[in-house]
Order: sequence, then structure tokens, then C-alpha cells
Amino acid sequence: MTIPRTPSDPAGNSASPYGLPSEAEIASLASVWFPEFHESGEAGPAPSLYACSPEPVAPKVLPLGTTERDAPPLARSADPSLSRYVGNQSLAAIRADFPILGERVNGHDLVWLDNAATTQHPRAVIDRLVYFYEHENSNVHRGAHTLAARATDALEEARKTIARFIGAASPENIVFVRGTTEAINLAAHGYVKQFLKPGDEIILTMLEHHANIVPWQLIAEETGALIRAAPIDQSGQIILPAYEKLFNRRTRFASVTQVSNALGTITPAAEMAAIAHAHGVRILIDGAQAVSHLPVNVSALDADFYVFSGHKIFGPTGIGVLYGKKEVLDAARPYQGGGNMIADVTFERTLYQEPPAKFEAGTGNIADAVGLGAALEYVEAIGMENIALWEQELVEYGMRALVGVPGLRLIGTAPHKASVLSFVLDRYRNEEVGTYLNTQGIAVRAGHHCAQPVLRFLGLEGTVRPSVAFYNTFEELDRLVAALYALTRGGERKVW
Repeated sequence: MTIPRTPSDPAGNSASPYGLPSEAEIASLASVWFPEFHESGEAGPAPSLYACSPEPVAPKVLPLGTTERDAPPLARSADPSLSRYVGNQSLAAIRADFPILGERVNGHDLVWLDNAATTQHPRAVIDRLVYFYEHENSNVHRGAHTLAARATDALEEARKTIARFIGAASPENIVFVRGTTEAINLAAHGYVKQFLKPGDEIILTMLEHHANIVPWQLIAEETGALIRAAPIDQSGQIILPAYEKLFNRRTRFASVTQVSNALGTITPAAEMAAIAHAHGVRILIDGAQAVSHLPVNVSALDADFYVFSGHKIFGPTGIGVLYGKKEVLDAARPYQGGGNMIADVTFERTLYQEPPAKFEAGTGNIADAVGLGAALEYVEAIGMENIALWEQELVEYGMRALVGVPGLRLIGTAPHKASVLSFVLDRYRNEEVGTYLNTQGIAVRAGHHCAQPVLRFLGLEGTVRPSVAFYNTFEELDRLVAALYALTRGGERKVW
């Protein structure tokens, strides 16, 4: 038995393969978003929203004993971030919406650059959770009382918001899960496994998070199927012709990330989906690192499954989304059994609800689903296109500044990047760098980021990974770079 095949889009799609605005649209906005390119009066190419050029800048060397607060300003500090607007909101107002950004850590104002691990919550999400528990808390769908009706309405409104946010055809395409990891396991065990036999193949890429590797290994072990991984180049970019060559008559499924959590690479997900469909193969797109940085439209991507986690997009932990096309959700088996997902049960047989209820056994994470809906509404009000433009400025600025730090090497320099500024620093363990930055109030991730295959391909066991969100500023990146200068030039050195 083979997985039902899907045709490629005969009409094609002229939109950006990354689900972002077209380059022409960006060019038309360049004079507004990037005025510095036009101050000279000379015509020139508009900056790309997708391209990052880690061109070195002359380093600002700190004298011995200076701190990050004494550091000279970097190139763009003359353009204060807090006076900038992201959409129709000032960055200062946006930051005021996030209470935790006012925290102090080790005597310093918090700089949160661990957004690839988890994002922070705006007041709108916190208040929505409080309101739910104070006024709506109940189980859903079958209660014959007012609070049950309120909770059910709140949950289903959140489902509608999510469907709208990612461009799904219907709220019935949206399944609530605990997060990206459970979503991928649901797709693997509930849908793909039933079609596999020995010798069949599943295509992944070298960029994948462990959550998009291990579930496929588990079902491969059970069925005798094989895993094949598409290669990348040294910059961290998918080699698309090599990806296409992996498809053959034994290929049964593909699963790819849209944005690498370790390198920040934006993959050509729409093109990869089109290649899979041209070979009659369905595809899952892991959007965990994409949804908070790029406009996403699952219909334009033509994803069969699309998955993401709430805590990656300013929502609560413990809640996530699996989007599936109607035909794949109809064909999938329930991942778990229990209450809520049944239409009728006898000891001889069980009849299941239609999707999405078929996959939502038991009492779900109702309040946090409602909180996720509030997070997406908050982001919608700012506009994902506006967020993507501002974050691209941050990424380009950060890369230009970081390469001037003595002994620092950027890891992941693909021309299309989002959020992530991974690096290694000569003579310092990654954990040592992360610990030192924490003493300066700067939160980054240090380790393998649950992406060991791609880091080992690059000859590494880990990196230091700052990662930005739209509430970050140039000045915070200045603090990061100044702290690294202080570490490399001051008395904190520890050679291993």
C-alpha cells in the first residue's frame, strides 16, 4: 500500500518560495523601511528582506577592563531602535507590552536573545489566560452549562484564529497538540506508518531538529523503512538538486524544516513541497522556527502537514498545532484513544469523531490554546510582514557586528536567514561564553540545540546561539558584542 499521491500545482505560484513578500514589494517599501539607502540621492538596489551578508565591519576594540556599558557605539546606534516603528507601533511601545523585558539579571537589564528556544509573552496573552481562569474555566463541547459554553466558544475561536493566521482552508484543518514534537509524532504514527513497508524511504534534510528525525527513525525501525537526508552546503543552505535526486519509486514521505533552529537558514519550502508532489509524495513542513519570523500561508506552500509550537510565537508552552489537509486527516488513524474523540463506543468497535476531534483525545490544554489565539491576534495587529522586515535588519546588523569580534566565527551564513546568529569563539567553550554573557544579563543558548547532525556535518558539537525577535533592538546587540569584546580582552579568559 502506498500513500495517496497528490499532483503538483498546475498553475504554479509566483509568490516568494519562502512565503514572504516578493522582492518587488520590498523594493517599493525600501524608501520607507530603509531610508539610509536613499539619503545620498543615488539610485541603487533595494535591500533584500531575505539576504544576509555577513560583511565584516572594523571592530571597535575595547580597552582592557572596560565593560559593555563603556563600549563605543556600533555603526547604527545613531539610529535609536526605540524610536523605530514596527508596523504602526513603536518599538518602545511593543517592548512595554512584554513585562519580562523589564527584568534585571545579575544587576543588568535583561537582554533576551534566546528566542529560538522560547519567546516571551505580551501582556495581552497573560491577561487572556487570567480572564479564562477567572471567567471561562470549564471542560468543553458537551457541558450543559454557561461556563462550558464560554470555554467551548473560546477554544473554537482560537482554532479559527490559527486557521486564518496560517492560511488554512478551514478551522477543521487545525488539530491542537502539545507542541511541534507531538505534532510530528502524530503525523508519523497516525498517518505515515500505516503505509510503510521494508525498503520504503522517508526523506529529511541535514538541517532537521531532533524532533523531526527521531519520530521517523522510530517508525522506520518498526516497519523496515529507511531514512535519507538531503545535503547542505557549508553555508547551511539546502542543495536543492541533490534533494530532488533523493526521490525515487520507494519514496513514501518527506519532512523538512522551514527555518533551521541551529543555523537560521530559511529553506525553499514551497519548492521542496512542489518537488515532493511532482513525485507523488506528501510532505510535512516543520514551521516551529518560521511562524514568528515569516508570513506563513500553508495553502500557498501546499503543505500536506504543517506544525508549530505556541511558545515559539509569544504564546504559552504546552500547546501547539498540527495543520493537515482534509484528505490526510481523514486517512490518518487516531494517535491516542479516549474521551472526546469518539462518536460511539461498544466493546466490539469504536466510531471516531471527524477531524480535528478525532485527534484530540481527553481533556486538552484549553486555556493555553486560548492563549495561543491571543498571541496570534497580537502578532496580526503588528503584521508579520512588518515583523519580518525589522527582524531582517536586526539579523544583518548582528552578523556584521559579530564578525568583528576577535576569534569569533559565524556558523550558518546562508543567504536566506531568520533570527539565529550562531557562532563559536576561539579558545572558549560554548557553555563558558553563555555563562559569561549571563553575568552581563544577556540570555543566549549554548549547546547542540537538538540539532547534532547538522552541527557535526560542520565539524562542531555545539555553538553559542543568540536569536532575535521583533522586540529586540540594535542596542541589545551592541551589548552582546561589547560583552564578547570584554570577554576576549579582559580578565575572564580561560583557555581550554
